[in-house]
This record gives sequence, C-alpha cells and structure tokens, in this order.
Amino acid sequence: MSARAGIVVTGTEVLAGRVRDRNGPWLADRLSELGIDLAHITICGDRPADVEAQLRFLTSEGVDLVVTSGGLGPTADDLTAEVVGRFQGRDSIVDEELERRIAAVVEPLLKRWRGLDQAAIEASARKQATIPAGADVLGPAGTAPGLVVPPADGRAGPTVLVLPGPPRELHATWHEAVASETFGAAVAGRSRYEHRMLRLIGIPESEIAETLRVGEERIDGLDTLEVTTCLRRGELEVAVRYEPPAEPAWEGLLALVRERHAPQLFSDDGTSVDEQVATLLRESGATVAVAESCTGGELAGRLSGPAGASAYFAGGIVAYADEAKTSLLDVDPALIARHGAVSPQVASAMAAGAVRRFGASAAVAVTGVAGPGGGTEEKPVGYVCFAARLADERELARDLVIPGERAEVRDRSTTLGMHVLRRLLLGAPAPT
Repeated sequence: MSARAGIVVTGTEVLAGRVRDRNGPWLADRLSELGIDLAHITICGDRPADVEAQLRFLTSEGVDLVVTSGGLGPTADDLTAEVVGRFQGRDSIVDEELERRIAAVVEPLLKRWRGLDQAAIEASARKQATIPAGADVLGPAGTAPGLVVPPADGRAGPTVLVLPGPPRELHATWHEAVASETFGAAVAGRSRYEHRMLRLIGIPESEIAETLRVGEERIDGLDTLEVTTCLRRGELEVAVRYEPPAEPAWEGLLALVRERHAPQLFSDDGTSVDEQVATLLRESGATVAVAESCTGGELAGRLSGPAGASAYFAGGIVAYADEAKTSLLDVDPALIARHGAVSPQVASAMAAGAVRRFGASAAVAVTGVAGPGGGTEEKPVGYVCFAARLADERELARDLVIPGERAEVRDRSTTLGMHVLRRLLLGAPAPT
C-alpha cells in the first residue's frame, strides 16, 4: 500500500478568502510526483484549537504524513510549531544556533531601518527559534524555519512537515524536507502510486465514458485503475492513478484511447499544449508573434510565460479596435467592411500582419465576440476565428462558437489558439 498524506493550509486570511491558497495545489502536485496518495486538503484559521483539530482528524484517517503551511512567523498568531510540537508529545526548546541564523537574516534590516525596536526584533527571532525538541530544522529561507516533526518516542501517528506560508519559502524548504531522514522513515516500506495524465481536445466527456465502458470488457484489471476526467480550458484531462501491479491495465487503457481517439489525443505523457508549443519552437529555432483581439493579451501571456521564452517569442499586438487592426497589423479596412472584424478573413490578415511586423517565422491570431453583448444571429456571442500562419504563407484556420460567459470564452479561445499554432508547427490539420 502506498504512503498517504494530508495537507493543512493555515491562515485566517486564506480561510476567509482574502488570500488565494497557492500552497495546497503546489504541495498536492509535489506529493503526486513522489507517488504519495493525498487523502485530504483542509484549510483552517490560526486558532490553535482549529489547527489541532485538523491534526486529530488526519491522524484518525491513518495518514503517514501531514504537511502544514503557514503560522511560523514572529507574530502572536503564528503558533503552528507550538501546536504541532504539543500534538506530537514534544517539549519546546530554543535552538540557539537557529536563533543566531535568524538574527543574521534580520541584521541588515536593523542597519537599514534604524528606528526598529531591537529588543522586539530579538524577541521575534527567539520566538521563531523555539521549536519542538527532536525536530529536523529546515532553512530558513526567510526568517521562519520549516520543521519535520515525528511523533515522540512511543507514540503512534504521522510525521508532520511544518512549512512556511510564503510560497517562495515553502518551495525552498519542501525540497530540504523531502531529503531528510525523518521524512524517508515516514514513508519507508510503502509502495509508490503512479500518476498518468492524458490530454485531449475536441471531445466530450461522454466519449471517454464510452471508451471506459469498452475497456471494462477488453482490459483485465481495469478496475484497479482510478480514472477521473475533468474539462478544463476546453481540453479534457484524463487522470489515472494506480499502484505498480496495475501497470498492464494502464498500458491497455492507453492503447485503447489511442485506438479510439488518436486525432483528439495530443498528450499521453502529461505535457500541456503550452509546453509542447514551447518545445516545438525551441527545437526548430522558429520565432512566433501574436495578434489578438478578444483575448486581450492572454495568448501572448501564455506564450511568453515559460522560462527562456525570449528565444522564440517575438512579441504581440492587442488590436482590439478596428483602427488598431488597420494601423498596427495592416489589415485592409475594406476587408473589415466586407467581412466584419470577427471573420476568418480578418483573422488571416491579422496573422499575416504579425508575421510582417515582427519578422517572425510564424504568427497566431484570434478575433471573436467574447460577450456578453455584440453578438448577432450570424455571429453570436462566443463566435471566434483563429489563424496561424508561417512566413512562407502556409496557414491553418479555424472558426467556431464557444459556449460560456465572457471569461470562459476568452480562456478557451486562448487555449484553442495554442492548439491551432501547435497543429501548424506539426503540419497537422486544425483541431475540431
């Protein structure tokens, strides 16, 4: 059986919705990469009783690991380390070496801001250096250290990883936590869950449901796979989780999906369309430009997001108004008058203009009616036109009606724009 874990995100500001939780999803991905089964994610406020209640709940669920985030700072409500230590049956001690390290981090601030209360700063350093006896100390990446806290000798229960709340600090201490002997001991002897992801475009969930029904008849052990589907940004994600003995069943399912949905399957290794486009551009040495209307720069954001994007992303133009399309992308005003700003013809002209304007190897353009107003019977809300074009004038185009509210239309349009570009770079037909 694989190791099981629970995550406790602490912070009244997160619980109240004032701050969006980024740590829970990030930690879930990291646990998945390690093959650890995530049983629960909980969010609670800063009250010690609430934090302890989450620890009791997860212990009752039989998890091997609990990962907490937040509550490690210098203020009065930062009590996670104290609560965890008490829960694990460990006394609190002051780690003098850790206190010196925290003081060294704070010292430049004291020199820069001479009005700071030095006694208060020293007291906060001591507070953050007060840890459960026997805990492994991680970092600190800021002033707050992370901790790996096993149960006291003779006590049963999970090992608790106590990580800082700021994402940058949490990320840094996580890798140190995983490398610790205490973490390794908590998951020793457990099997590893395998996680696989298939990504498809242009297919409803019902089609995959039918494929799974076929698989029940054709694949031995299909019921040993945990299969979940999720529609996101117009793509269908099929997540599969299983323990090592079920590998043949996974291979059978993958073969069946390839057999039945080859045109729609664009990723059988979990890579996203963004990652695939970036790889295609880097490996070919091509550059790409963007011409956008209804997506308002979101497509440029997706293309320029990966590290190293400057090697292939030439630039983008958000030509929302008709005048911008004509002046910035050299779209013929007569073309707009004849076909309308939202038309395959104008999308093609926008892509051609972006190639010329940036001297790029390729360009992708999108224009549409995002809503909620502006639709007509011929071009309703959600009607979007795409064009991807190479410098040698080869082109791929697609137009369709995307259902949903304005934000969803824009988001899905951005994703489809990436897919049209990917298909052009591969020499494949446009996505359906």
